[in-house]
Parts: sequence; C-alpha cells; structure tokens
Amino acid sequence: MFADLLAQDPVIELAPMAGVTNRAFRRVCREASASIRERAGQVDADQTIYVAEMTTSQALLMRHPETISLVTFDGDESTRSIQLYGVDPEIVGRAVAMVVNEDMADHIDLNFGCPVPKVTRKGGGSALPWKRDLYSDIVNSAVRNAQGKVPVTVKMRVGIDDDHITYLDAGKIASDAGVTWVALHGRTAAQYYGGQADWTTIARLVEHIPNTPVLGNGDIWCADDAQRMLYETGARGVVIGRGCLGRPWLFGQIRSAISGQEVPPEPHAGIILDLMQRHAQLLVEMHGDEFHGCREMRKHMAWYLKGIVVGSETRGQLGLINSLSDLDELLAPIDREQLLTSEIANSPRGRTTPTKKVNLPDGWLNSQTMSIAEKSTVREAELSVSGG
Repeated sequence: MFADLLAQDPVIELAPMAGVTNRAFRRVCREASASIRERAGQVDADQTIYVAEMTTSQALLMRHPETISLVTFDGDESTRSIQLYGVDPEIVGRAVAMVVNEDMADHIDLNFGCPVPKVTRKGGGSALPWKRDLYSDIVNSAVRNAQGKVPVTVKMRVGIDDDHITYLDAGKIASDAGVTWVALHGRTAAQYYGGQADWTTIARLVEHIPNTPVLGNGDIWCADDAQRMLYETGARGVVIGRGCLGRPWLFGQIRSAISGQEVPPEPHAGIILDLMQRHAQLLVEMHGDEFHGCREMRKHMAWYLKGIVVGSETRGQLGLINSLSDLDELLAPIDREQLLTSEIANSPRGRTTPTKKVNLPDGWLNSQTMSIAEKSTVREAELSVSGG
C-alpha cells in the first residue's frame, strides 16, 4: 500500500475539512473530476486521495455511531483515507490498531494542523507539535501500531505563530518515525486562513527531510497554482482544501496539468447547477433524511454560485432550502449558458480571517516538554472535541 500511494507522483490529496469532506462531497469530487476530463477526451484513472473528515481517536474507539459514519466509505473509493485526531499516544495507537486490524481504511493521516480554538485551547491540533515529547510519542505510537500494513502520514502547520515555529522539528521527528509523507500548510495557526501561505516553508522542509516526501498545502486555487507549487518547492504532491469548495472538478484539472495534458476549461453554469442537484441528492441519501441533507447543502450554495449571475433574492432563498424540490425550483430560472471567467474561477474562496492570538492552555509556551499538569489538561481534548 505504501508503494501504491507513493506511485501516485505527484500526489494529489483532498484536505480533510470538518462538515465538508463526507461521503457525498467525496463522490461529487470524483464524479466531477472524471467528467471534466472525459469531456476533454482524457480518460485515465483518477488516483487522487480523497480524505474523509477528521475523526477523534477516542470517539472511534468508543464506536460512536456518528464517528463510525465518518469512516464509512463508498465501495468505489480506491483509497479509503481517514484523518485521526488525538492527544494521547496510547489512545491514538489503539485507534490506529483498530483501523488496521478491522481493515477500516487504506491510509491514516494524523491531524497536527487544526487551528480551531476549541482544539488548540486544550493543546491539540496545530498547538501540539510545540510539545516535542508528546508529538513524538503520538507519531511513533501511530506508526508502530500501523504495523507496516497501512501508511501513516502527518499534516501540520508552520507553527503556532511567527515566534513559535515548529515545522522543521516536527517534520524531522515524523520522518525519523517512518511516516509515509508530511503535508505542510504554509501558514501558522495564528494566521488561521488569512493572509498568504508561505510556500518557502514547504521548500525548506523538502530540504530538511530529504528521505521523506513532502506535500504542499495552501492557496492552491487552480491547476496552474498546483504546478507552480510543485516547481517552486520541490514537493512530491499537493493538498487541496478551500480551492475545491464549489469547484469539485478542480482535482481533474490538476491531474491533467501535472500529466502534461491540456487543462479542461471551467464548466458552464448548467453543469454546475446539475452538480448542485447531484450533491444535494447525495447528502439526502447519506443522511437518510431530506431536510437534514438539504440543510447541510445550504453551506455550499455560495461556493458553487461564485461568478454566476443569480440575483440576491434567489441566493438568499437557496441558503434556506428545506427540500430537493425547493432547490430544483430555485435553480430552474438561472441561465445555464453562463460561463465562468478564469479570474472568478481561480479566486480564493472559503474562510478568510485576520491573524489573531491562538487560544492555548495556560503556560503552554513556557516549555517544549510536557508538565504533569499539562498532561492532564491535554487529555481533556480527547473528550471535548467531537468526531467531526
């Protein structure tokens, strides 16, 4: 399996995003990316790795139904990829062993990049690599319990803020532990999703851990961005997050670009509207409830419709849909022949926030090794973060 993943060179990976990268979204990405390439006469297989939503190790071990749903895959997902979050080496190790022994996934990614306050204030996510001993114990426990049967990878950020950089040490620790690759988002936790990703950090990490592949993440909005990141950094692959929101066909365009083929053009509005209906239907099927599925679809409306002339009233109503018939009725009058401009299609989307102070446990930055009190505090993160 390790060889199979690394053979996908360069690697293209969907970044796990809470509340987004569920089964329905992953299927839409696969279908839209295959379709856009088929229309361009390109039919080779899609080897993209579509990672599921972040899963809490503790909740997985307790077999919470919602958590088990997060790590449930469609039969045609070529690489069943999950991301585990955890702050206790033993719990993370047991969760990895469970995944391996029960054949639940083909790839396990470890989350050390989440900047969300409810995670960092307990010392988890992007705050955790600051504590080198805890971070090392978790990564080594995961690799050891994977038993060489399932590849373990790490996703992280540059550091907590500009004064507390962690990625070089964290990358070396992960490399020495034997992870399959390290994915680096070129932002600190303090940057959240604002500012501009610093790709030079990715290039430095490539040089720092020459024996372990590095994947680059941050500000890849189009196929040209992906190619440029690979060229400028020497990364072995790219990780796509917000760039695919409302543009699930982006993976197909990137695959064409890095394969030396012509990049398929942006789809016209009619294809996008059809994708919206398909996405909503899949969400309804996944939840087994029309209202629940349509309510979840609401968050995707602005992303899909970016650059399409719709009208403010219709946009507002689409954000309140309760049924598939509501969606069909509201989409019907929209001009299906509209074309997206490349400027609109390739522009940033999703969350943007200014730099802000990271929420951390009291005294967290005083030392890069764990105190007894901090060990107690950080364990609480296992229980305070939901499976999604």
